[in-house]
Amino acid sequence: MSEEIEVEALEVEVSVQPIELYKVLKIANLVSGGGEAKYAISDGYVAVNGEVELRKRCKIYDGDVIEFNGEYFVVICDQPVQEVIPRDQQPIKVAPVVKVPKKDKKAPPVKAKKNKAAPATSKNRSVTKKEAEKTEKKADTATGRKPISF
Repeated sequence: MSEEIEVEALEVEVSVQPIELYKVLKIANLVSGGGEAKYAISDGYVAVNGEVELRKRCKIYDGDVIEFNGEYFVVICDQPVQEVIPRDQQPIKVAPVVKVPKKDKKAPPVKAKKNKAAPATSKNRSVTKKEAEKTEKKADTATGRKPISF
């Protein structure tokens, strides 16, 4: 036997249906975030259509009544129901194949540059005292230190 009870319910407008229960609580500003919504649902503080709901991602549709914290909320959505296709039944999306035009046979092929070693300076960066003295870098007047370069 089911009893009909008339209660006042606030409207919660959503843009898509079905929508997960925890998202409805967030949209209605009943909780501060998704984590808090999921915690409230798992602890049994939320009822959907008169029954306690423990599933955080329970699908909510237009006209469903949610009870939370002693208040009632009715979900309103003017969009049609979007059917969810399981992943194993979804069509596989393949990128289109782009045909590359053939090049003229007269033009010489472009050779890829090989990674050649840099000039002799990069082989060994160590500097002897004599080479360092040849550069004659002037010391900073304030600190007395000579600049270095890498």
